[in-house]
Amino acid sequence: MKVYFETYGCAANFNDTEIMKGLLVKEGFEITDKIENADLLIINTCNVKVPTANRMIERVKKLYSFGKPLIIAGCMAKTERERLEKIAPKASFIGPNSVLKIVDVAKETLKGKKVVFVEDLDIPKLGYPRISRNPIIGIAQISQGCLGNCSYCIVKFSRGRLKSYPLDLIVKEVENLVKNGKKEIWITSQDNAVYGFDIGLNLAKLLEKIVEINGNFWIRIGMMNPAFLSNFLDELIEVYKNEKIFKFVHLPVQSGSNKVLRDMKRGYTVEKFIEIVEKFRKEIKDITIATDIIVGYPTEKEEDFEQTIELIEKIKPDIVNISKFGARPLTEASKLKQLDPRIINERSKVLYNLVRKISFENNQKWLGWKGKALVDEIKEENKFVARNFAYKSIFLESKEKIFGKFVEVKVEKVFSNFLSAKLSRIFS
Repeated sequence: MKVYFETYGCAANFNDTEIMKGLLVKEGFEITDKIENADLLIINTCNVKVPTANRMIERVKKLYSFGKPLIIAGCMAKTERERLEKIAPKASFIGPNSVLKIVDVAKETLKGKKVVFVEDLDIPKLGYPRISRNPIIGIAQISQGCLGNCSYCIVKFSRGRLKSYPLDLIVKEVENLVKNGKKEIWITSQDNAVYGFDIGLNLAKLLEKIVEINGNFWIRIGMMNPAFLSNFLDELIEVYKNEKIFKFVHLPVQSGSNKVLRDMKRGYTVEKFIEIVEKFRKEIKDITIATDIIVGYPTEKEEDFEQTIELIEKIKPDIVNISKFGARPLTEASKLKQLDPRIINERSKVLYNLVRKISFENNQKWLGWKGKALVDEIKEENKFVARNFAYKSIFLESKEKIFGKFVEVKVEKVFSNFLSAKLSRIFS
């Protein structure tokens, strides 16, 4: 039996798909990239934002129209099943914390049965076979769920409360990824900052063990909620200095207004966020700061948005992921009176233009930089993307086979969202 996959959303979702593929292949299934050749279709969904959820609806409609057995997986399968059943009534469903049951669900679905398995399995997603989408990048999930109570977030309803995975199992997972040729390890979860809070550990202690693993690899740390970093910030920054960790930190602030942050139930102030950013920058030279902003939260007034602009101008982050607010079902924010979309669009344009300007100015310091980078992506023939120690995206052209290799590059041009460099030499 051949299975076709489509996957959307976060790194954890892509890792879920890798695991589902691995489990199916182990049971004798075959993965195909062509719908027409497939006996079974699986879509791993994301619904964190309104545009994404709408896209999922269109993709489910399209896949269902082929008349083949269909499994809807991921966050939307758990939190918006009724909506999906209206357009795909015979489809089966498997939740994001249920993916280890994919073989059973697939077999029953192929028999013509409708299966719904969205219960949370209290089993770490570690140590299972996987089919990676990128032979160089290995994704390690360290927990499921979070401790946040954000008023706008639907993910907490699909992924649940925090359940940290055992430290030794995570370390073994990373060891296996490195042994299998992975040179870029992504540490991911719904919120890396709360790892271990439920089992007497923290992220810094986990990373201290991971960096001790033998091998030539780099580690990318995923999103961390600023609300939970204070208790172990010094410890975290110290381990961040290890040469195996990308000097890249993703701290979503979401708003520059303390009033809006309170309404969002984010659990920190703007001042606390600034303090964390400044401490990272003081201790780690050239660290890349990434953050997220939600524009148009229902209680955001013009003065709140101006405070967001002031914050971005003050901290000058390298990367800002901008989201236009859209109410998600089940959330507190969905019950509030929503802002006029025209206001949200106008504010987004203002912020977008500022962010592009700041990103370009920040990247100027990399002009002429020469150093080591890992080639982790093929764009097209003879065109690649590499990452340096600060996780800067570096465009390269080469006729040599450099994918998956550490190389030396020299940056010749800079843009707002990437650098362009010339290949100097190949290390390995």
